[in-house]
Amino acid sequence: MDELTWQDLQEIQELKAQYFYWMDNKKWEALRRVFTDDARFEGFPFEMTGPDDWVDGLRSFFTGVVSQHRGTNPRFRQVADRKVRGIWSMTDHLTWEPDAKVYRGIEIPGMYGLYGYGYYEEEYVRTEAGWRIEFMRLTRVRIDPLVDLKVPTPAYDTPAPTLDWV
Repeated sequence: MDELTWQDLQEIQELKAQYFYWMDNKKWEALRRVFTDDARFEGFPFEMTGPDDWVDGLRSFFTGVVSQHRGTNPRFRQVADRKVRGIWSMTDHLTWEPDAKVYRGIEIPGMYGLYGYGYYEEEYVRTEAGWRIEFMRLTRVRIDPLVDLKVPTPAYDTPAPTLDWV
């Protein structure tokens, strides 16, 4: 088995950073490119078969949603030539207009978003185009619904991200 290199780990971490960045900035075509054509998914709040369907489901779910995702504390293990298994601690903060979304079939009056905590369990494969995600499972250890927004969030004057900065 080819040994996993520091360069491989850096490329996998960059791939995951791209995943979070493209998702939060709703760049769906770019997001699709982080997956293999036969990628599999589990644990998401919508049904899907394959990466195109998954991106379409995410695009639909994220309509009207502002999101911010964090992945930390990655751990990796090589499981075969050109294949690595990884786990990331994750948090996400999703907001939407009150009562505009129902998450996982549970309707909560006044819900305007959630804080989520859990893990991404993934398998990566080295392709001719570089490392890609072949399997992704989202697990949750906690979901805190956001309700009773008494004071609307002010529109702070801050710069938007520069999508081609790096």
